[in-house]
Parts: sequence; C-alpha cells; structure tokens
Amino acid sequence: MDRITKSLLTEFVQQNGLESLVEETAFEHFTGYLVTSRHFTESFSSEDIHVGAGGDCAIDTVSIIVNGCLVTEPEEIDDLANTNGYLDVTFVFCQAERTEGFSTSKIGQIEFGIKDFLSDTPTLPQNDDLKLRGAIINEIFARSSKFKKGNPQCFIYYCTTGRWTDDQGLVARRDAAKTAINRLNIFRRVEFDCIDAEKIHSFYRQSKNAISTEVNFPERTVLPELPGIEQAYIGFLNSIEYLKLIENSNEEIITSLFYDNVRHWQEWNPVNSEIKATLENETQKIYFPLLNNGVTIIAKRIIPTGNRFVIEDYQVVNGCQTSFVLHETRDCLNDKLQIPIRLVATDNPEIKNSIIKATNRQTEVPEEHLFALSDFPKKLEAYFPTFEGEKKLYYERRSRQYSSDNSVEKVRVTNMTMLVRAYASFFLGYPHRTTRNYKALLKSVGSEIFAKDHKLEMYYVAAFANYKLDQLFKSGFIDPTLKPARYHFLYLFRLKVHNNTLPRPNSNEMVRLCDRFNEILWNDERTKEIFTACSEIIYVAADGNLHRDNIRTEPFTVTIKSLL
Repeated sequence: MDRITKSLLTEFVQQNGLESLVEETAFEHFTGYLVTSRHFTESFSSEDIHVGAGGDCAIDTVSIIVNGCLVTEPEEIDDLANTNGYLDVTFVFCQAERTEGFSTSKIGQIEFGIKDFLSDTPTLPQNDDLKLRGAIINEIFARSSKFKKGNPQCFIYYCTTGRWTDDQGLVARRDAAKTAINRLNIFRRVEFDCIDAEKIHSFYRQSKNAISTEVNFPERTVLPELPGIEQAYIGFLNSIEYLKLIENSNEEIITSLFYDNVRHWQEWNPVNSEIKATLENETQKIYFPLLNNGVTIIAKRIIPTGNRFVIEDYQVVNGCQTSFVLHETRDCLNDKLQIPIRLVATDNPEIKNSIIKATNRQTEVPEEHLFALSDFPKKLEAYFPTFEGEKKLYYERRSRQYSSDNSVEKVRVTNMTMLVRAYASFFLGYPHRTTRNYKALLKSVGSEIFAKDHKLEMYYVAAFANYKLDQLFKSGFIDPTLKPARYHFLYLFRLKVHNNTLPRPNSNEMVRLCDRFNEILWNDERTKEIFTACSEIIYVAADGNLHRDNIRTEPFTVTIKSLL
C-alpha cells in the first residue's frame, strides 16, 4: 500500500473508531465507505454496509439505498413503500484488495458472487450479514410493482491499491462481467468500475468536502445589499440546470440537500400530483413559473463568474416537493422550462432560520413542526459539544457538516435519524418502532420528540448511551449477535437505572435524572456493568431466538420489561 493511501486509511480508522480491525478489514470498510458516499451523502457507519468475513460471495460491502435512505433492515422497505408510494433503489457492491494491480480472475469471482447472491436459489455459502442484505433485497423485489421509475440500479466497484491502465484484457473481462449482470434483467442500469489508488485518494477528498455545483444562471436579478447577506439573487433557472443542483452524477436525488427543509417529500399527494400533471402536459408546462412558488436555496458561498455560478455547501430550504417532482419527471424536462429561484449566500444562522420560517409559512406547516426541524436542532448543535473531552458529542444538522474537521471523531457525530431512534427507545419506550414503524415516530416530531419545551439534556443522554453501546459492540465486549436488540439495550439501560414514571420532559426533575444517567454513562465500568445485565435479560427473553423478526416486536419489549 502506498504511503498516501495508508495515511488516508489510518485517518479514516481513527476518525471512525475502527482501531480494533486488522488492516485488511479496515481497508474493506474504508473503500466501501468511499464508494457508497458517491451515492449517499448523509452520515453513516461503514459497519452498516460491511459483509466481508468468509461466506461473503466475493463481496466486501453491500449498500442498499432506497428512496434516498441507506437501508439496514428488511422492515424499512415496507415503511418506505407506504410513506412514498414508490421504491427507487440503488445497489452498491464493493470488493477491495490491497494489491498492486487488478485480476481478471477476481473480476470473474465478483461477477459470479453477485449473480449467485441475487439468484432465487443461491449456491455459495452466505454469512449472517450477507443473509440480512439478501432479506432486504427480497423485500424490495416482492414490491416490484412500486418500481415507478424503473428497476433498481446496480453499481459495482473493484478497488485495489494498484494502478488502472485500461489493460485490454482487464477491460474486456470487466465489460463481460457488466454484460452478464445486466442480462439478469432486474436492473435498469449496471456499472462496473475498477478503482485504483489515485481514484481512492480523489474519492476520499470528495467525501470530506461539502457539496459544490456549477450552474448557468443568466436569468437573474441581484438584490440590493442587505445586512448579514453576502449575496442574494432572484431569477429563473432552466430545469436541466436545476437538476444539476439536486442530483448526483448517477441521476440520484441528493436527499441531504433537504435536511433543513421542514416539509420533506410528501409522496404523491394532490398538490404534487398536480405539479406532475403540469410538467407532463406540453401545453401547460410553459406556464410552470407562474403556477409554482419556486425554490429557495441558501448557500454558505456563491462564486459568480459571468453567468456561471459555483454554489457551495447549500441547502434547499423551501421547494422540496417541487424538487422531488422535477426529479421524478426528469424525462419531461427541457432547457425551456424555467424554475423560479431565490438564491442566498449567508453564514448567519438567525437570518437562515428566518428565511426558512418565512418561506415555509406560505404553506401548511404547523408552528411546532417548524420549530422542531429548524430551531430545536440548532439548540442541539450548540449544546452537544459543550461537554469536555470524552463526554463531547456533535449533532449534525447538515450533511458532511463535520467531514472536513479532523478534530471531530466521526463516531461522536449523531444526526436526526439516529437521535430520533435513540430518544424514542430510551425515553419513550418504543424500541420496536425504530425500524418497523419509523414513519410513525417521525409523526411525533414536534410533540413527543423535539418539542419546544423539552430539556436538551434528555437528547444528549440518549445520544451518549447510543454512542457507548456502539463502542461496546465494536470492541466485541457485547456479543454482536445481539445487535438486532440494540434499541432494546437503550430502553433496558434506562429501566435499570430508573424503572419509575419519568418526570415531565420540561421539568427540572428531568434534568436531575439526566444528571444521574450521565454520571453512570461517563463511568466506563458502571456502563459496562449495566449493559452486561441488559444483555442477560435479552438472552432470557429471546429464549434462543435472536432473529430480528422476534426481537423487533412490541411483545418482546413487553417481555424484557417484565423480566426486570
């Protein structure tokens, strides 16, 4: 391994708490993370995609991205299908080797392994991690009627520390493998890329950078100078240029751009269906700029050069519904179709928040929902890093917010999805809902979760307990076969410390209880002691059946509580 790759790998391992892994396995995590980041821009753990360890069908990582979400459990597919009304699926397979070159025989093994893995009757042995991905894929294809955009996409990456030189024999073997997988007739698109050390370096740099896009924006008006605003423009961007802002190079929508958008994608409701009908009607779509409120984009930096604008670290804070419909109807778009745009560059969080609230008040967004998805996360973002040393955590509001900051351990970063699940398990007693009915949990945001008067201490406790549990799984202190019960661990931890009625979430009594939780969580030995006791309860409750279908149910939650 060359010195640069080794240095980047070492940095990745340290940032993600993977020091216990041997170099070969760490390299699999590293490359899998990098290639997946090209399709999924939100924070995730490489442990959620790693499958290599014998019985892996010559596959080291499998990433399954559905409707912009990285899926790790079969139950999530039904939730996504019901929430969005469709399934837009991307599979990312990666095989990694620390070798100086590429091998035609290895390409053949990758092809055979993927085909066997995807077959109805696989013949190769599969480890438990691969079987889990197989279960997810079965759930996806069982709902093929939901493939509104077409069959899934498949991206295959073969990574080594050598150099790719377009060797004729390797190119022919790679293209033959791509053709063979395409002939399965289950994908609308198949790509097979061989990634060398130079590309690994490039992918790593890209994974650390905020999103940056260049567009042609001639139809614009500059707004007068405003306090706290570096630049501001109102104008029209043709739809093809706008797609460059919201899609990656694989024509997948970048869901993390809408992180600060309080409405999110609301499937094909009457309004969105009407937008779709307009775009599909050749006569009506020329009037789109008059029929649509447009899109508001807030960026950290805008670099104009003539009509060419480079927009860096940006978010679509209003226009999520419009953006998703444009993405879904991309085949109907052309450069004549104009999208009304407000483009603002500001680093002032108060101004950004004001714009989010003002633009979203023009639509039916409840006040508590506005607060929960704009003001409350800002409070968490400010609160989490106030703790010193090993107690410090970070809340990520924007995709890759901390990626370029090497002083931040990525294992200490949590985002909305992770925190909602941890909080709902720890304080609400809903560990069985974290994957099976996550949609219902999201409906609680603004009331039971992220409510205006909730004490921030509760969210830190839930996040820190989740962080400590994750470290114990990674170190092998807790049996990894218990991972399906990870959210039950959080619930049990709370019950072991406090098995009485919880104080009101806005009370000082709750703050005192959180201080008690923290006192234990900040003590490694006490934390291990309690989580060990939790694992014993889970073993008894499972009665030999640790399958997620048994664990992630309400009856199992009731059972573990009765065993205390």
